[in-house]
Amino acid sequence: MGNLSELQISLIGIGIVVVLGVIVFNWTQQRRYRRKAEQAFSREHEDILLGASASVKGEERIEPRLSPGAEPHEPEAAPSRHSNASPEVAEPAQKVNVNPALHPPSRPKAGKAVERTWFKGPASFTVPARRSGDEDSRHEGGVVPERFSVPAAASGDEERPVEGDNVSDAVDYVVEIARETPFADLTLAEVLDRKFDFSKPVRWMGKQSADASWEEIVTDTRGREGRASYVSLKGFLQLADRAGPVSEVSLGEFRDMAENFAARVNATARCPDIYKSYRRALMLDEFCTQVDVMAGINIISRDNSVFTGAKIRVMAEACGFKLGNEGMFHYRDENNVVLFSLGNYEPSPFLPDNIRTLTTRGITLFLDVPRVANGERIFNQMVHLAETFSEALGGFMVDDNRVPLSDTGIRKIKQQLSSIQSVMISRNIPPGGQIALRLFA
Repeated sequence: MGNLSELQISLIGIGIVVVLGVIVFNWTQQRRYRRKAEQAFSREHEDILLGASASVKGEERIEPRLSPGAEPHEPEAAPSRHSNASPEVAEPAQKVNVNPALHPPSRPKAGKAVERTWFKGPASFTVPARRSGDEDSRHEGGVVPERFSVPAAASGDEERPVEGDNVSDAVDYVVEIARETPFADLTLAEVLDRKFDFSKPVRWMGKQSADASWEEIVTDTRGREGRASYVSLKGFLQLADRAGPVSEVSLGEFRDMAENFAARVNATARCPDIYKSYRRALMLDEFCTQVDVMAGINIISRDNSVFTGAKIRVMAEACGFKLGNEGMFHYRDENNVVLFSLGNYEPSPFLPDNIRTLTTRGITLFLDVPRVANGERIFNQMVHLAETFSEALGGFMVDDNRVPLSDTGIRKIKQQLSSIQSVMISRNIPPGGQIALRLFA
């Protein structure tokens, strides 16, 4: 290797100086930050948990206590489970008054063909796992709480009753677009074809004239002879479902789409405020989380024996159940509405291909409380069928701890179920109605 030139030697020297300079700089910065940290932590600070605040100095500490018929309230709201909620939105909400009969749902094991989880316990209710942030407190036993509470309604027009013309405002973000002449079909397709772009269900309605009534616009009817021409449009973006509330981003994108479309076709657009609508979505989601429960009854075998899938299927079909593709039997009414379902107590689903050879130590009947009308009557029907299965299969009804289910436990379940559905009715969201089916889809 030849001798280094003066240029190369100079560059090496400069590099060494730069490296040493960086090392010295980092060392001085580290000492400076260490001194600041020592000074900060060397001071005495009042313990905010144990020490008394200056504003209440000299006053006796008052311990929180529950009064009859009152819900506990936190002095400060806990952080909202919605990461994009502003501090003003994150209001404290009342929680369910629970006792040892409630139980959070357990996740289905791998291979169980269930789209959402459900609690394998009778004499109890559970919030479906589709909503994040639910309280994770375990409850045992065979009774249900005496009372069920929901978030208080907000002041002003943030939380209007869901009735009449207020239905859309309560559960949807509604935009209105109008013009003097009808919209062209190709132009209208710009908004109709984007109904799946906003993470929540979208519907469109139209009016053929100023004094005409609103009618739903079905996308697949466009292109037919004699199709309707609309001069006014309404777009509905649903504010919440079992996946949670709509996001501010989706609300903004839906509004921008409506405004941009109106500008292109020389129409006028009326779009509600995004922040207020998002606040309403959070409140609606909180209410839905409070009432989104299932009631279930387990039937297990005696003496470690097993139930055969073939016999379960014969029994289920004889009682009026039909096997679905997702691995559960469903009991439907004359309008083909699911009233309650039957699933495997163990992880394996009841699939047409394996049910003849499948064996299990238990089954579970359950109903989706907000999706059925007359819940107490439907629950009575489910209990009757559960007793029929127990007798025919040689099993017995138990709670999640395999404790036999008593008549008292069943009676209290019905009381709690009726209480939940009464709360929904008081908010004009009838259980099993079209609004409830949308919100709890």
